[in-house]
Amino acid sequence: MQPQPVRTAPEPLRRRIRPRRVAVLVSVTALTFAVSTSAGTGRLDPGLALGPTRAGAGPISLGRTAGLAPCMIRGGTSVQMSEGLPTPGGYARSTGTVRALTLMVDFSDAPGRGTALDRYREFFPQTEHWFRTASYGRLDYRSETPIRHWLRMPKTFRAYGIERGAPFDPGYRRLVQDIVAAADPSVDFRSYDLLNVLVTPNAGPSALDTVLSVTFAGNTEAPVADGVTVANASFVYSRQDDGSGSYGRTGYRVLPHENGHVFGLPDLYTQDGGAAVGHWDIMSEDWGANNDLLGWHKWKLGWLDASQIACSAVRGSAEYRLTPLWRTGGPKLVFVPVDARTGYAVELRTRGGNDETVCRPGVLVYKVDAGIDTGMGPVTVYDSAEDSGGCTRSPNVHAELSDAPYAPGESFTDTKRGIRISVTGADLKGDYRVRVTRR
Repeated sequence: MQPQPVRTAPEPLRRRIRPRRVAVLVSVTALTFAVSTSAGTGRLDPGLALGPTRAGAGPISLGRTAGLAPCMIRGGTSVQMSEGLPTPGGYARSTGTVRALTLMVDFSDAPGRGTALDRYREFFPQTEHWFRTASYGRLDYRSETPIRHWLRMPKTFRAYGIERGAPFDPGYRRLVQDIVAAADPSVDFRSYDLLNVLVTPNAGPSALDTVLSVTFAGNTEAPVADGVTVANASFVYSRQDDGSGSYGRTGYRVLPHENGHVFGLPDLYTQDGGAAVGHWDIMSEDWGANNDLLGWHKWKLGWLDASQIACSAVRGSAEYRLTPLWRTGGPKLVFVPVDARTGYAVELRTRGGNDETVCRPGVLVYKVDAGIDTGMGPVTVYDSAEDSGGCTRSPNVHAELSDAPYAPGESFTDTKRGIRISVTGADLKGDYRVRVTRR
């Protein structure tokens, strides 16, 4: 069975030239790739990744208590990049110090324009700052680029046959082998947790036509360098520039999205683009201005403590306080389980931190389904103002969901399951109160 890449990036909303090929997201559950290199064929235990990481997937310690157990939904073993808790082994850890090896690559038929460090600066230090802010400082993401010039590949770009949604074999097999061979004399791969490959942007088509950026995550069989496998690798190709003049501020966001996969997060966009989640998570839309990760993902990545999460699993009515998701400390997430694999997440989104473009603050309500594959809609945001057209004017954003949060006095109701989530008020500090009622 031929494995597939974890992700092909979403195309911009303004100009969708080619339809999204969701079928390419169907991958082997274990996400393993058998790859031979000039150094031989290497096998690694599923919990091991590129470099010194030995903690397995996700955080060092996921926030959990006995009271949260009913809310730790799980998908089956056949689900690809499940939203379930905890994240399975094989991905890079998402707390503590994580070292990212970043290489800039070009080809004889697509020589790098400008210096390799110019390309590097399109993404750093912005990506490091984004993760530090999103994680409340719990992820110390450090990018290093020991090779400070373009790393020329021995074949032309055309010869590799890289296409949108291309599987790891054969094009990526050859490319990763050549990257390892070219970099190994100057790089100790044991020192790194993940790999970023920043390809010269003149290789391949414009991102307005086809987005080639892709991540291969959790590879237990991949090219070996210095005794470790290149298990978690993100590739970024052409610039995601929509011509609006925002690229200098927002173009880097494709890399935090891709790196989200090496930490075990799925794609939230679908065949319809960002219509399921909109701009409320970088795993949905990474074009345009900034928004944060969902609170569910912050719990999944180990950035929230158990004390910051409430599990509303019993019948009756209970009231909870929520503080803005971007702000450090305080209660952040209420989860209302429906069954063993699904539930409703409730969080407060206001403008601040990475949530700099929120145009209607309020309580975001969304459904999480751990039984749905990456790219097939594992998360659905509920719109408090359906068919309003939204409140944002940012380009390449699914505008309809930009005003999705619920304001005080408004409620979300699941009549079939007897669940009602009401926003009962807000205080002068900007905290909100919600009431969950279960029949």
